[in-house]
Amino acid sequence: MTIRICVAKESRQGEQRVALVPDVVKRLLALGVNVSIESGAGEAAGHADTDFVGADIVSNVDDLYANADIVLTVNPPTQAQAAKLKAGSVLIGYLNPYSELERFKLLKEKNISAFSVEMIPRISRAQAMDALSSQASIAGYKAVLIASTLLGKFFPMLTTAAGTVRPSKVLIIGAGVAGLQAIATARRLGAIVEGYDVRAAVKDQVESLGAKFVDIDIKAEGTGGYARELTDDERAQQQAILAKHVLSLIHI
Repeated sequence: MTIRICVAKESRQGEQRVALVPDVVKRLLALGVNVSIESGAGEAAGHADTDFVGADIVSNVDDLYANADIVLTVNPPTQAQAAKLKAGSVLIGYLNPYSELERFKLLKEKNISAFSVEMIPRISRAQAMDALSSQASIAGYKAVLIASTLLGKFFPMLTTAAGTVRPSKVLIIGAGVAGLQAIATARRLGAIVEGYDVRAAVKDQVESLGAKFVDIDIKAEGTGGYARELTDDERAQQQAILAKHVLSLIHI
């Protein structure tokens, strides 16, 4: 029996991503898998229907779900979408399993196997499926670009005939995947950058990107490279010190 993978157009407002891009569709077809794409699913990501060469382009989303052995999605399906999934099928995407439990009760009733990609362990063996790191890196990069647009002044130092514009000062709070990418991007744009994290172990990573590490003497290393939750006293101390630090940056 030939497996059919289906991708519907994302319904979440403002969502531009699509669960399959043409290059991946080509590889799946080469493996003998059938692929169906809802018409217009890739438009927001810059992919026209004609770019999905070899895939079936389907206009009726009900037919798409009814014939799908595997459904790929970016955002969790709505209750209405989940109700249309074929019993015994497979659902893969960012499913946010700790919210809207009614949706998962419905999936269970329909015997649907749901795989939430954000729950895949971030280990070497699963590196190719580490969707969290890839999306966090993009988020850190894009956050700085948005900030530079909204700031109202240049990030780098600029010298003109009329005078010199001093570089912007940027403080990145959190030096995980997104934070480190944000630090690198702000540095590339020419800003003076500082980075903060409760994990002292990331100090070398922050400084290796050319930023200054803000050390407030709170150490919260957890297991597996993650931070543990701060106590109430630590959180209050953190907020007070960072508030003073931000004020000092503004007035420099």
